[in-house]
Amino acid sequence: MRCVIARFPFDLFKSEVEDSMKGIKPEPVTGDAVVISRRVYPVKQVGEVITRQDRRDFSSAEVVRALSKLGFTCRTAESAVPAPAPARTPLETASVLLGNPAATEERSGDSL
Repeated sequence: MRCVIARFPFDLFKSEVEDSMKGIKPEPVTGDAVVISRRVYPVKQVGEVITRQDRRDFSSAEVVRALSKLGFTCRTAESAVPAPAPARTPLETASVLLGNPAATEERSGDSL
């Protein structure tokens, strides 16, 4: 498939992208991500490998658009945000304020 990333045309194929990413350890994901061969990579890391350009030369949206057209599963930064921790009950809050962290240990499953 022909696509343009950072004003340069590329002919990308799904199998070539998968082969390019073999043996490359995924970096921690902080923004947009793509799933390649059951591994989750940051989009900028994949873009750098497949285009051989500096990450500052292209946007993650350009790479997401190209990888989505190739059939890869892409996740945006908004969907990668973890769910907030459940709020403490009033009893747990009072227990922590009084110096008895047993309420939080029992809740997290670390009780002795």
